[in-house]
Amino acid sequence: MDLVLVRLLFVLIVAVACYVIEPFDLNAKVDAGVGVLIGLAVILFEWRLHRVSLKRLIGAAIGSVLGIFGAYLFALVIRTSIPEGHTQSFLQILVMLLMAYVGLVVGANKGDLLNLAALGGIFGGEKQGKKSYKILDTSVIIDGRIADIAETGFLDGVIVTPQFVLRELQLVADSADSLKRNRGRRGLDILQRLQKVASLQIQIVEDDFPTIREVDMKLIELAKLYEGKIITNDFNLNKVAQLQGVKVLNINELANSLKPIVLPGETMKVFILKEGKEYNQGVAYLDDGTMVVVDNARKMIGKTIDISVTSVLQTTAGKMIFGKWDERTSMRQEASRAANTALTNSGTLSNSSVASEVKKVHPLMVDRPVE
Repeated sequence: MDLVLVRLLFVLIVAVACYVIEPFDLNAKVDAGVGVLIGLAVILFEWRLHRVSLKRLIGAAIGSVLGIFGAYLFALVIRTSIPEGHTQSFLQILVMLLMAYVGLVVGANKGDLLNLAALGGIFGGEKQGKKSYKILDTSVIIDGRIADIAETGFLDGVIVTPQFVLRELQLVADSADSLKRNRGRRGLDILQRLQKVASLQIQIVEDDFPTIREVDMKLIELAKLYEGKIITNDFNLNKVAQLQGVKVLNINELANSLKPIVLPGETMKVFILKEGKEYNQGVAYLDDGTMVVVDNARKMIGKTIDISVTSVLQTTAGKMIFGKWDERTSMRQEASRAANTALTNSGTLSNSSVASEVKKVHPLMVDRPVE
């Protein structure tokens, strides 16, 4: 609250000064309005500075000083080569603004390379470790799960979004195909969600590689430049990046690692959805999308059954579970449940009554003794 009052007081002082002095040779009220705008611009600039690290501020300051010094040298050349007049003055001002701007931008971008801890003193607390850069691929932005992961706080470091990825995303969003257009717009919405995560630092970089046409190869070169990791769910990009020594964070691999562990010999209840590729197979799916292939379950399509897990296959595309349905074991379990239900509902029954209840479950079990 005190900071807000100080900012309002600063704007008021600038406005009053412009009203009294009239520096722009305008009406006093107009000068005061210009002063208010100047004060607001300064406050906006100050507010943006809070998000900039100390390294970037020092880098920007050093870059600006070097740029102004270079502009002074250029001004000397312009003064001796161009006659005095408006052209000379304009070129001198233009060179000064250009060099100061270039020095500011370049110094801020390269400020992260400074090792302030080596200076000691008040800079001794600065961390020496480099920032961890994670570069987003177009496919992982459209996928959307990266936003959920970021909101849980599992992502750290700087999330880098290259301009060439944004251009590709915009092309997809402007596509004539409605499906592609929806996917592109979804990707833009995901980027907005990422920018709203308070604990996340999003950085849009202008680095490009004009000699490289493929976006995937540009991502790999950018990861080498920043010594960062690529976040993707593209299988091909994953393999190519690993071959070139670039670390990859694959969202699909993360999702697969979070699936529940199933060991051979365990029993599980599944709903047989469709027929399998092999003879007498049935196919079911778990809640997380894991495919379950069940032997001897073709005739149980549309029913929920208990199966015994025989093996688990882990692939790059996901996990597959293989199981077996034993009809006899299932019949015994159903008969046992029926007998327990009969005993619960009717108290103590004779063996013939229990057998009658069991017979309702499966006719083949009528001659089997009920324990």
